Amino acid sequence: MTQLRDTTIWITGASSGIGEALALKAAESGAKLVLSARREAELQRVRAACADPSKVAMLPLDLLAFDGEAAVAKAEACFGPIDVLVNNAGISQRSRLVDTSMEVYRQLMELDFFAPVALTRALVPGMRTRKRGHIVMISSIAGRIGAPQRTGYSAAKFALAGFTEAARAELWRDGIQFTAVYPGYVRTQISVNAVKGDGRANGVTDHNIAGGISAEDCADDIWDAVETNQEEVMMGGKEVFYERLKRYAPQLFSFALKRSTPKA
Repeated sequence: MTQLRDTTIWITGASSGIGEALALKAAESGAKLVLSARREAELQRVRAACADPSKVAMLPLDLLAFDGEAAVAKAEACFGPIDVLVNNAGISQRSRLVDTSMEVYRQLMELDFFAPVALTRALVPGMRTRKRGHIVMISSIAGRIGAPQRTGYSAAKFALAGFTEAARAELWRDGIQFTAVYPGYVRTQISVNAVKGDGRANGVTDHNIAGGISAEDCADDIWDAVETNQEEVMMGGKEVFYERLKRYAPQLFSFALKRSTPKA
């Protein structure tokens, strides 16, 4: 069991959305927090909203340009060794394959796959020495379903799922837990901040996102999964049904996905 009270938790992408909700919930439970994101002013806002700001440290971090081992050293200088790493930071996509530049694909892979891999790889040696640790990978339903207009995003999240499954199998004897999280539609700024094919921000809230579950409910489900050492957790609405449909009726799923995709 991974208890949150008195645990040192490092959350990336903590300046808004799911990351912010995770921080506030963990603070209520008595955890010590290291919060990372690019926007320092927003980190300060989240820190001030936490139950005990004295137990919250800020570590501004640009995941497109960072050194994993140096970042870990700075994080552990705050409250000691990291017990739980939540790889939450990332970016989504809203563009068709034929309209998406290779630069955008590389950006998506850097943020959504290589960055969490780098942080995990840098933290694991210390966790192995201590014989404990918990890595939380915030993926997406798009990491289980190849979602239209998210070719790069889905590719990165599928890759993250494979990495997590393999790492879990390698490291369980060392006392390291892995929880893969697959949220569906959550009411955050994810679609507004998503990149278009030319790298510009999408700037629009999808109607599915607007009708999704709250970030707070998502955070509750994630921490419940962590505290009970669940290897995978999925939350959302009808999109969770489509994941099940793909598993048990793949041809029907493929038919429905194709027909639901708008023409160019």
